[in-house]
Amino acid sequence: MAPPVPPKSAARPAAPTPFYLQAVNLVLNILTGRSALSVLVPFALFALDAVLCGLVIWKVPYTEIDWVAYMEQVGQFVAGERDYTQMAGGTGPLVYPAAHVYVYTGLYYVTDEGRNILLAQQIFAGIYLLALALAMACFWRAGTPPYVFPLLILSKRLHSIYMLRCFNDGIAALCLWAAIFCFQRRHWSLGMLAYAWGLGTKMSLLLSLPAVGIVLLFGRGFQGALRLAIVLVQVQFALSIPFVLENARGYLGRAFELSRQFLFRWTVNWRFVGEDVFLSKPFALGLLGVHAALLVLFATTRWLRPASVKSIPSLVGLVSTSLVSFGSPFSVNEEALLVRAASPQFVTTTILTANLVGLLTARSLHYQFYAYLAWTTPYLLWRSGVHPLVQYVLWAAQEWAWNVFPSTPISSGVVVNVMAVTVGLVWWGATQEYAPVLPQEKPDVNKR
Repeated sequence: MAPPVPPKSAARPAAPTPFYLQAVNLVLNILTGRSALSVLVPFALFALDAVLCGLVIWKVPYTEIDWVAYMEQVGQFVAGERDYTQMAGGTGPLVYPAAHVYVYTGLYYVTDEGRNILLAQQIFAGIYLLALALAMACFWRAGTPPYVFPLLILSKRLHSIYMLRCFNDGIAALCLWAAIFCFQRRHWSLGMLAYAWGLGTKMSLLLSLPAVGIVLLFGRGFQGALRLAIVLVQVQFALSIPFVLENARGYLGRAFELSRQFLFRWTVNWRFVGEDVFLSKPFALGLLGVHAALLVLFATTRWLRPASVKSIPSLVGLVSTSLVSFGSPFSVNEEALLVRAASPQFVTTTILTANLVGLLTARSLHYQFYAYLAWTTPYLLWRSGVHPLVQYVLWAAQEWAWNVFPSTPISSGVVVNVMAVTVGLVWWGATQEYAPVLPQEKPDVNKR
C-alpha cells in the first residue's frame, strides 16, 4: 500500500521590497525620466540656482575686468561718437558689433553710467537665469533625461562670467539658446531675430552659423532659408547704420575682425603648445583647416544624412545644384519630407555640435568663452550615449580646467582634450536624429 501523500503547503507570499530599495528605484526612475516626478527636477534645480545666484552676489567679491571699459566705450557713443576706430576703453579699442553697444548703452543708463555695480550684477543674474530657463527648456524638448540637468547649475566659472564679470558673452549665449528654443518650436523668424541679435553682440555666434543654415534648409526649405538669411544680413546692417555712415571700413574692421592677434598670456586652450607655436601662422592655418575638415565630416556623415548626402561628392553636387539654378536642390515633395527631419533633437544636436567644433579649433579661448561651452558639453555627452558616470567625469575635468587661473599646460591640455573627446563621442553616438528621410537615389531635382 502506497504511503499517503503529504498535503501541499500553501505558497508563501513574496517578501516585500525593502524600503531602501524602493527609495533607490524611485530616485533612479526620477533621474532617468521614468517617473511622473521627473518633470519637477528642472524646476527644483532652477529654484536652487536662483538662491545660489543671490548668494554669489552677496558673498563673492565682484572682480573688475571689462565692465569699466564697456562703460567708457558706451560713454563715447552717448557723447556722440560714431567712428568705431575712435571708440576705446581702458582695455583697448571697441571690437564688438553694434548690438553690444546698444545693450550696454541701456545698462549705462540703468546703472548710473556704470557706477551701480550691484544693480548690474543683479541684472546679469536675471540674464543668467533666463538663459538657464531656455537651456533647460531646450534640453527637455530634446528628450534629455533629468540626471543631466544638475550639470547645468554646478559651474563655478559660468556663475562668475555672468554675475562677477558682466561679460557680453552671457548676452550672446542667451541669444543662442533663445534661437534654439524658437527653432525647436518652428518659430523660425523669431529664432533668426534672436540669433541675429546675438551675432550683433559678439561674432562668436558665427561658429554655429553652418548648422543654423542646415537647420533652416530642412525646416523652412530653400526659399524660406534664403529669406531668413537675408533677414540676418538686414538686421546686422540696420544695427550698424549709425557707424557705417560715419566710417564703414572702420566699423567692419573692428566689429568683425577675423585677423586679430591674440595674446598667449590669456589663452585657456593652447598654453601647452608653447608661445612660439601659438603665435605662428602655420598653427593658425592648421586650426582653420581642421575646423573646415570637421565641418565637412559632420555635414556629410551626420547633419545632411536625412537628405541622403553621405559623401563629399554628394555635398558638392548639392551645393552646385543650388548655385547653378539658384533654387532648391530638392523637389517640393522632398522638402516636405525634410521638414520632419528638423526635430527638436536634430536642431539642438546640430547647432551645439557646430558650436563645439568651432570652440575646439578656435585660435584662442578666453575664460568668458565658457559661456558657450558650459551647457553644450552636458547635452552632447548625453547624446553620445556614453555611460552617465563618464559624462560626469568628463564634465568635472572640463570644469576643473576652466577654473585654473592662470591656465597651465596641463589645464589647457584638459580643455582641448575634453572638447576633442566630446566631438568624437557625439560623432560616433548621436545618429538617431540623422536617420535618412529621403531615398538613396534622389529624383531629378528639375522635376517639380
